[in-house]
Amino acid sequence: MRSARVVLLLLVLFASTASAASPTVSHRGRAYVELPKIAKVLRARLETAPNGAQARLVTRGRVITFTRGRSRIAVNGFPMTIEAPVRVRRGVWLVPQSFAEQLLPTTAAAASAAAPASSPAASPAPAAGPRMPVALEELRYRSYPSFTRIVIETSGPLAYRVEAAAGKESRVRLLLLAGFPRVQEISDGFIGEARLERAGDDAVLRVLFEGAPGELRASTLEDPPRLVLDYARPVDPAPRDRRDAAVAPLRLIVLDAGHGGHDTGAIGPGGLQEKELVLDVTRRVARLLEGRLDVKVLLSRDTDHFVTLRDRTTYANRERADLFVSIHANAHRQMASNGVETYFLSSEATDGAARQVAALENSVVQLEKAPARVAARLDAVKAILWDLAQSEFQQESSRLAEVVQDSMTKSLRIPNRGVKQAGFYVLGGAAMPAILIEIGFVTNPREERRLKDSRYRDEIARAIFSGLAEYKKKYDRARGAAPNARAPRER
Repeated sequence: MRSARVVLLLLVLFASTASAASPTVSHRGRAYVELPKIAKVLRARLETAPNGAQARLVTRGRVITFTRGRSRIAVNGFPMTIEAPVRVRRGVWLVPQSFAEQLLPTTAAAASAAAPASSPAASPAPAAGPRMPVALEELRYRSYPSFTRIVIETSGPLAYRVEAAAGKESRVRLLLLAGFPRVQEISDGFIGEARLERAGDDAVLRVLFEGAPGELRASTLEDPPRLVLDYARPVDPAPRDRRDAAVAPLRLIVLDAGHGGHDTGAIGPGGLQEKELVLDVTRRVARLLEGRLDVKVLLSRDTDHFVTLRDRTTYANRERADLFVSIHANAHRQMASNGVETYFLSSEATDGAARQVAALENSVVQLEKAPARVAARLDAVKAILWDLAQSEFQQESSRLAEVVQDSMTKSLRIPNRGVKQAGFYVLGGAAMPAILIEIGFVTNPREERRLKDSRYRDEIARAIFSGLAEYKKKYDRARGAAPNARAPRER
């Protein structure tokens, strides 16, 4: 019990020190922490490669390798993906604050557990208290073509650390998690089973692979608290002919104006209808894209008519679009709610607010004719929330959402409600990166007045255009695509 108390005190100390001692460094709306200061707190050794491309944090029995500009790290050789790329600014290495708060506190405890209880490192921060045990609510999984997701839902926020991999096994320690041991059989051709076992005051999740282990991307969500572990299936790089090294650039975007026809969408206190607002903004974005970028733009609707949720992505798939962008306006019973937010499809909603936004947009299915409603319900079960096609593009959808959200908040100088994920029917079935943008709240009287103004609509359109243009530039560069090439599209 004495060692457990030391661990708790160290966790509290690290969390307090990491937030208080770290400089305020922001990049694209994310908080970063200086790696040298983390090393000092951990009493670890920080090593940097002569070429400045990599850094290693060496603690007792644990080596964490960082690569400049990459979100992929390695913990004792086991690959992981963290929330944002590692940065170097003025020669100082920076890592996302979320990584410091969620992963490194437990590394600090493991590295320093042998320290005497009377040492200064064992003194808690004055304003904090020890973590309390949390209960396991549910352990579930879902298999996708490119990854397998394991979700651990708990009664409160859960601290964790990824431990050293051993052969065909991944181990994640779940600090102060109460619950009975259990075995979850998966057998999806990639992961055999997940074993949750007791380990003193903690629990350990052992993920047993059927073949080669996969790269792990770990993240936490709220409302309810969840730890989401995505294990990517290993992919053998196919040999490529040098003549095929340059691929076609991004060249076709489907813009989807939400609602339409008898579906007005949200209505503001001054009478502004969402269907009219988003159609106007969508047309403005289309004109900018076709006039300034070497892309073709198609609209899921170009007039005030109703299109079912299912038909919107079906259209994008039929046209073999490279991107699907659905434009909407938000609504909330609290009239003061304001700002912009961008979503991508996921079976796990970011939080309760994201779940409510998705539920509001999904309620459009009730306005569809009976056969379409039945089809949509089947889609919700079979293809929307656990959609296999979109799962292939989830990471790219996340990148697209971040670039567009960043462009909008900077250009419009409007509150940033963030990039979120939820089970939107309209994004389900899209066989390409797909996002949904909420450009503002029509239910906020002040924001509604701005959204009625033609000049402000131009600003919104330019902000969305700038985000899409930035994404296209990165997309084409990453694939070695010729900037002005227009390869013929197969039908």
